[in-house]
Amino acid sequence: MFFKRWFKTPYTYVMGAILLSIFQIVTFGLTGNPWGVSGVLANWGAWLYEAVGGSVDKWYYFSSEGAQRTLEAGFMNHGGTMRNLGIIFGALFASLMASQFKIKKIKSKKQVVAAILGGLFMGYGARIAGGCNIGALYSGITSLSLSGWVFAFFMFFGAVTGSKLLVKYFM
Repeated sequence: MFFKRWFKTPYTYVMGAILLSIFQIVTFGLTGNPWGVSGVLANWGAWLYEAVGGSVDKWYYFSSEGAQRTLEAGFMNHGGTMRNLGIIFGALFASLMASQFKIKKIKSKKQVVAAILGGLFMGYGARIAGGCNIGALYSGITSLSLSGWVFAFFMFFGAVTGSKLLVKYFM
């Protein structure tokens, strides 16, 4: 009964919203910063680039003292990295526990192109918007920032446009 209730049965949207809200409050309370995901990925890229001999010290994005301290602290000493790894492995764990993990066959080259283009556009958009849907939307709205609502408005229209382009050109 316990296993089925917590690991097999999908949570409702309301329960998901409550859990996300609790995680947001705890993250903000412990770190003093709202929850973010995509900025951490920029740090991962910098650490990877430095691991193969590159240097990001002169890059504008990493030129601040805070960014330099983050890079010097390293991959495993970064709270955002731990949260992102928790999301990745938590999602894997949840799909395995619910017997929903599947490796799907790629249907066509169009599907690969759509996935690559979508990922690139979303990544680029997250960086120029100052955050992804977690940092700019969710954390923005929960910290009572107008920018979160502006992000929500444009994200809605971007999703509608992207869905129409996906159906027209890639399906």
